[in-house]
Amino acid sequence: MRTTRVEVVKGLGKDGRFDPSALYRRLSPGVVTVLSIFDGDRQSLLQREDEDGEGGQGSGFVLDGQGYVATNAHVVTTGSPPNTKRAKEVYVELSDGSRVGARIVGEDPGADVALLKLDPAGLRLTPLKLGQSKDLVVGAPVAAIGSPFGERQSLSVGVISALDRTIQSLTAFQIGNAIQTDAAINPGNSGGPLLNGEGEVLGINSQIKSAGGGGEGVGFAVPVDTVRRSLRALRAEGRVDYGYLGVTSQPLYPQLAERLGLSVRGGALIVRVEDGSPADRAGLGTGGEKVDFQGQQDVPADGDVIVAVGGRKLTREADLADLISARDAGEEVELELLRDGKRRTEKITLGQRPERPPEPRR
Repeated sequence: MRTTRVEVVKGLGKDGRFDPSALYRRLSPGVVTVLSIFDGDRQSLLQREDEDGEGGQGSGFVLDGQGYVATNAHVVTTGSPPNTKRAKEVYVELSDGSRVGARIVGEDPGADVALLKLDPAGLRLTPLKLGQSKDLVVGAPVAAIGSPFGERQSLSVGVISALDRTIQSLTAFQIGNAIQTDAAINPGNSGGPLLNGEGEVLGINSQIKSAGGGGEGVGFAVPVDTVRRSLRALRAEGRVDYGYLGVTSQPLYPQLAERLGLSVRGGALIVRVEDGSPADRAGLGTGGEKVDFQGQQDVPADGDVIVAVGGRKLTREADLADLISARDAGEEVELELLRDGKRRTEKITLGQRPERPPEPRR
């Protein structure tokens, strides 16, 4: 009978210092290469991930001793909903060079996350620990381990360059709270971990912004809280159902609030409501009067302003989308609104986010 050996990784910081060598020595065994075969073409095992992230090779990391592995959805699928196609075969190559088959438990194109499962019997697995997004700080040192251009077990280091970035998902919607880093991220790194000095996963490396196809100092990772939520749902249901309100909004900056004569100086001004959406059924609207403001035409002058979601005030441009998408379809949420100069609350049951937003009615 074959057994599974699980290596436990402890805190790696030495006197509070960032030690890339220690990180690599202890954590690289938990990072894997993911190889995908599409449409039965076995030659795709030899392909490299292309600039758009739709090739046959990427990275991933071990989650636990049961053989669960996290990676990017675009590493094991092609296309976008509703025309997404899974790889016909998926293999995971461990740090010792052994290659084992894996099945796709589920993928979340909305967060570019996929969950794989391999048979752990006889394997030596090193699970990586998931951190928390609240611990992210701009300037903090980070490390990325993966297989750029097929060069397995490669380490790059850098810092968190920025937080709260917005990147494109595999759907018509975007991924909020993304991490920007100057640690080298190249084709093939996709699906690998972005790590802090304690060896915790801060995110899944997902995208690069590049004019020439290589890492040029601007890489992006899906934040760990988003990753954790996706993995939990994929493990339980094989899919992720995001909450959906059905509005388009713009930030209510103080200057705009003053122009509109509003008593609040922050929130999300509704500019469109999608027909048949939960927001539409609840009566949220844009009003009838329009004004021009700082070169922007047809700004709703008497529409609803969402001030808070579930008791959390909206302070950033992406807050509304992030707070709604963090909830599940069918979940009831309380919105604090400003309507006709008066504050009020509305309880709305969120719908399931569609693959593509429908056309707005007003």
